[in-house]
Amino acid sequence: MPKKKKSRKITKQILQSQTLNILRKHPKKSFNYKQLAKQIGLGDESSKLLVQVVLNELEENEKIISVSKGKYKLKSQSSVVEGIIDITSSGNAYVTVENINDDIFINAKYLPNVVSGDSVEVSVFSSYKSRRLEGEIINVIERNTHQFVGKIEISKNFAFVSIKNHKIHFDIFINSKEIKTHDLKNGQLVVCNVDDWGDKRNNPSGTIKEVLGYPGEHHAEIYSILAEHNIDKTFEKNIEEKAKNIPQTITKEEIEKRRDFRTITTFTIDPFDAKDFDDALSIQQLENGNYEIGIHIADVSHYVLENDSIDKEAQERATSIYLVDRVIPMLPEILSNNLCSLRPNEEKLCFSAVFEISSEGEIKNEWFGKTVILSDRRFTYEEAQERLETKEGDYSAELLTLNSIAKIFKDERKNKGAISFHKLETKFKLDEDKKPISLFIKESKDAHKLIEEFMLLANRKVAEFIGKKSLPFVYRIHDTPNPEKLETLSFFLKSFGYKLQTENKKSIAQSMNKILMDVKGKDEASMVETLTIRTMAKAIYSTENIGHYGLAFNHYTHFTSPIRRYPDVLVHRLLFHYLNNTSRVDKERIEKLCKHSSEMEIIASKAERDSIKYMQAVYISNFIGEKLEGIISGVTDFGIFVEVSNTTCEGLIRLKDIQGDFYIYDEKNYCIRGKQTNSVLRIGDKVKVKIRKVNIDKREINLILL
Repeated sequence: MPKKKKSRKITKQILQSQTLNILRKHPKKSFNYKQLAKQIGLGDESSKLLVQVVLNELEENEKIISVSKGKYKLKSQSSVVEGIIDITSSGNAYVTVENINDDIFINAKYLPNVVSGDSVEVSVFSSYKSRRLEGEIINVIERNTHQFVGKIEISKNFAFVSIKNHKIHFDIFINSKEIKTHDLKNGQLVVCNVDDWGDKRNNPSGTIKEVLGYPGEHHAEIYSILAEHNIDKTFEKNIEEKAKNIPQTITKEEIEKRRDFRTITTFTIDPFDAKDFDDALSIQQLENGNYEIGIHIADVSHYVLENDSIDKEAQERATSIYLVDRVIPMLPEILSNNLCSLRPNEEKLCFSAVFEISSEGEIKNEWFGKTVILSDRRFTYEEAQERLETKEGDYSAELLTLNSIAKIFKDERKNKGAISFHKLETKFKLDEDKKPISLFIKESKDAHKLIEEFMLLANRKVAEFIGKKSLPFVYRIHDTPNPEKLETLSFFLKSFGYKLQTENKKSIAQSMNKILMDVKGKDEASMVETLTIRTMAKAIYSTENIGHYGLAFNHYTHFTSPIRRYPDVLVHRLLFHYLNNTSRVDKERIEKLCKHSSEMEIIASKAERDSIKYMQAVYISNFIGEKLEGIISGVTDFGIFVEVSNTTCEGLIRLKDIQGDFYIYDEKNYCIRGKQTNSVLRIGDKVKVKIRKVNIDKREINLILL
């Protein structure tokens, strides 16, 4: 049981750190030993003399210089910068600073109580040993979070929260009053808020916000994932009430303002377990032989008014979050699953992109505006796919026409340099208690691709329509890959016999597509695809359009999912404004919303990934002790990661646990090498493993190499 740390007697090492802190905070000032002793808070003569001893040693080590008799200042190579910290599982950290290419290394001994994502002030100095930039945290500018999830460990008069996140290297002190107030039991999972961050010598202290349950309990583990990422699992009562009071009747006056599609063949295609349907397709053949195809999107902005309480809540959430067993919606359920959901045989208000398209896929005309629809049919992907394969069943002719045109669009994108990822998606079959009873890989077939192509068409054409007018807008942008990352990927792919061309943007995309096609169905497919995706830049929202590299579009936005993405709501409002008004809008405000939405998208992605890791750990725990096959998916200086075949579950084999030799990490060649036998284990190698241990609480799978 950890105990709250007490103040220690001043030592030379502590004194050295405090002296450097003062000098780094005032890099242009010089101090004598008496001035430094006063700032540190030392009054007795022996401690003051110890400061002089420390100064002499620091000067000998070339960390400070003497500028006049008895006065010292920091050497000129030291400077103070601001950046974002990322803490590793080892306890060391790196700080990323704008306009500095290399991250600044922070040794664990120079770390106060900080967490990844904190904005910090760093005193930088050159390391004489490694010649890299190193530093010490001298100030925390802004905390990334004050909320943490962990296990409560109770003593007689106090408790500590041991945090679940293995990259956080402190416990949080909880006083006895909190234990009584919340009737805490030893070992429970709790959410706590830090009230006092302490310092290097004292733990942070905090208060209990919520008791989640016990580790291993399904609801406690899922709620802990949400709490770790500061995600609200419910809406406040006033938001729910306001949503319930929105009028549900569509008036005759509203219909008269809109283009009427109620008599035109319209349907939705969604996953079998979808609760909300935010897009529909309509199709009719025109007298000239061309097809009028409508992409109809739920008109969320009609019901959610700008800057009302529901809108502000949606702004803050920015996205729905799709965990394995539930959805945390951006909008209250009455809106997302009812009012705005394009359910069959119900009149619904939409914002639509309508195109006249020839059977050869040539776009003749386009129209954007508000509509009213009545969906004739709700297809699951499986039902739509069956009609595409058998050419039989209701609306099979319409689906086949749409599929034929979609394939033309896809080929055109590919020819222009779009990259075709085939990322495998892990899905679980759950029992009544939400426990995984089987795991399968979701396949993307023609029915999925059909919908994807028409959504891409609407997103691209809306962005082009506004982009040509040079008006402030929300773009979904995607930069070209980082050259260094491309070089690393190219070197890695060579070891598997694949050649990546990196001469220009088009050659990169074309060779990537060839590699992704060639690797399909092979053991290394998932790993190559994952590493290729990691090489790509992250797509974000921005008012500054640089195009979308991965899709090979000069203009692209998100228009098609306003139920689950706030940028789409913003796009609807801006498009409607520009269709009916010539005045400009506040670009700076839009950019702030873009930045926030991009940040929240990353948080949602992490939460979704954590829920998959948790379910994988629960599922694979059924196979402890069993021998299985896998493929090495990662290599580090402490172990190798293996993806267990047919599961997408990844486990760790620690180097120290590999029998028969002492293995050394070879970073350059993505492998570990036996010191005595020179045997090599590298990424992509097939191996046989046994499930040694599964820690569901930490979502970790430990393996033994056979």
